[in-house]
Amino acid sequence: MPPNMINLIWVVLIGLLAGFLGRALLPGRDPMGLLATIVVGILGSLIGWLIFAQLLGIGDDDKFDLAGLPGAIIGTMILLFIYRKVSDRPATEAR
Repeated sequence: MPPNMINLIWVVLIGLLAGFLGRALLPGRDPMGLLATIVVGILGSLIGWLIFAQLLGIGDDDKFDLAGLPGAIIGTMILLFIYRKVSDRPATEAR
């Protein structure tokens, strides 16, 4: 398999793991399927990398190493928290 394909598989697997664990550790309902869990995990991993590697200097800052799985999970939880706050707003009625 080409190296880029292996990297893509790892990104998807880490996204799935971070998305699943982030959703499990953050209390509340998040009705979403497997693909949405992977996407949330990948985006959360990016947030975790930005926070830990770029802002705090933990992990590699020259490559996207997800700042470790804990950073990816924390980033996923942050993303889910923000998503819940934005989506749980009461809808205004049309007049």
